[in-house]
Amino acid sequence: MAGYLDQYGAGEERRNRIILRSILTVLFLAIFGTLGWYLLLNHHEEAVVKSFVAALKAGDTHAAYRIWGCSDAKPCSGYEYTRFMKDWGPGANGPDLAVIGLTDSEECNSAAMLTLQVNPQRVEQLWVDKGASTINFAPFPICPQQIPYEIMVHRTVGKLRKIFLK
Repeated sequence: MAGYLDQYGAGEERRNRIILRSILTVLFLAIFGTLGWYLLLNHHEEAVVKSFVAALKAGDTHAAYRIWGCSDAKPCSGYEYTRFMKDWGPGANGPDLAVIGLTDSEECNSAAMLTLQVNPQRVEQLWVDKGASTINFAPFPICPQQIPYEIMVHRTVGKLRKIFLK
């Protein structure tokens, strides 16, 4: 025969399990949601540079120049097509089609700084403006106004972005 106090505390144990599962679920979603957001933060800018690289690989330097943000009709000031061809056209310092590709991506205020391995000897830092999606050479060697925490996160968790850069 069941006693009067046999079921005492059974509801509290169930409630504690529900609370623990809820807390763990919210924590799991917060951690992996934040990680996903961080890894895909510069996805659009990376796609712009990947299309630039694809145009270079295809040998279409006019399309690459347009992706850069310039055109034959309206060349960029200080970066005419002849200068662009010196930097990105075929030649000794030009891109090696077997090597060229993104190696790093970093958030910098209103832009993204992307590292592009052009050939075995040449690495370029590219600055992609988020609003206009234009490519330019980076004006700084590292992102300005970064706090040490951001640098630490980029050097640790940022290495996971390399999976998405390929």
